[in-house]
Amino acid sequence: MTGAERIVLKGGRVVDSRGERVVDVAVQRGVVVEVGEQLSGGRTIDASGCVVAPGFVDLHAHLREPGKEEAETIETGSRAGAKGGYTALVAMPNTDPPQDSVAVIDFVREQGKRAGLVEVVPSGCITLGRQGEALAPMAELAAAGVRIFTDDGNGVQDELLMRRAMEYAKGLGVTLAQHCEVATLTKGAVMNECQCCTSLGLPGWPSIAEELMVFRDIELARLTGARVHFLHLSTARSVELVRAAKRDGLPITAEVTPHHLSLDETRLTTFDTVFKVNPPLRSLADIAALRAGVVDGTIDALATDHAPHPRRDKELTLDQAPPGMLGLETALGVALGVLDVSLTQLVRIMSIHPAQIAGIADRHGRDIEPGAPANLVVFDPNATWQVEPETLASKSRNTPYVGMTLRGKVRHTMFNGDITVLHGEAQR
Repeated sequence: MTGAERIVLKGGRVVDSRGERVVDVAVQRGVVVEVGEQLSGGRTIDASGCVVAPGFVDLHAHLREPGKEEAETIETGSRAGAKGGYTALVAMPNTDPPQDSVAVIDFVREQGKRAGLVEVVPSGCITLGRQGEALAPMAELAAAGVRIFTDDGNGVQDELLMRRAMEYAKGLGVTLAQHCEVATLTKGAVMNECQCCTSLGLPGWPSIAEELMVFRDIELARLTGARVHFLHLSTARSVELVRAAKRDGLPITAEVTPHHLSLDETRLTTFDTVFKVNPPLRSLADIAALRAGVVDGTIDALATDHAPHPRRDKELTLDQAPPGMLGLETALGVALGVLDVSLTQLVRIMSIHPAQIAGIADRHGRDIEPGAPANLVVFDPNATWQVEPETLASKSRNTPYVGMTLRGKVRHTMFNGDITVLHGEAQR
């Protein structure tokens, strides 16, 4: 697929784990071949005024296929990812059928290859059918290349089952990604438990439902030595727990979503279901703690939890509408607008660390140097744009940022040396 054409990205500010430098980057046959000044030959793409970075990696994308193609397909989700600067997406397993067998894992991976826009990295279920009753065939799935396992959408409720999953994961050298929610505490809940949910007459979703499972799994990781990644943390106390676990040297990582960094619980006072999400939007104090956790390195990664839904589902009443928001095409703009971090740290949380957690750091999140795979993003950190749902590549339109002005726009994306996005437009 990757051609022999030489492509030179001219005059960009290269940002990777080593810092920043203004140099040209030449790509040919799928890899970076030269990095330096005044490079020439082949096709030239002007990157002046832009950042050239390793392509973004999303640890948390719902691509819906198989089974829910009305909301999204692997192709449309991959296109949205490429437009957002991503070169790899970890596909969540809450599909129909779920990703608890090698056959479904292979299908998801092959659909990603057919689209050819990003690398689609299937995650495996921790339990069969994500039902929390019996472990999925983790050894078989790991042998098929699965490096990260999750029942996302559900937290594993049974402590003994989770302990056994961690023991197997430790032996297999894979990572368990936990959706932290004690289900008995959130039954019927639609928004954060707070003063406004009381005044609105809406069932509240308490922070402790997340924090109890974070605490439990930290202690199980301490016991077993397994690598545990916490999905979409949303509360100040969760950040504190992870910070303490890291001080103890435990193999814990954590992510936060753009919407939990930028939108607070009061958005649901309009009863607009686009703002219904799991876990729910929290308080301004929680948002401040999450941002601080990113800045000090407690939170390792920014992950979108891209969750497309058909319009008719989001038009249901607040108690019946499914939770979830789009995120792939807006993540960069939201992050640049709300996080007080350097470009190097931004690249760490959107590319380098997610690639390491997903087990794909051999080909994504790499420093930009000769021999590295040409999985790259070029973005203008100062460009502003308004979010218009009709222009999004996703098959669904449930973005919470309609009409908002974001800062930071992807200009070009390159996957395995092929240009998937040029001047902001998908090329296939």
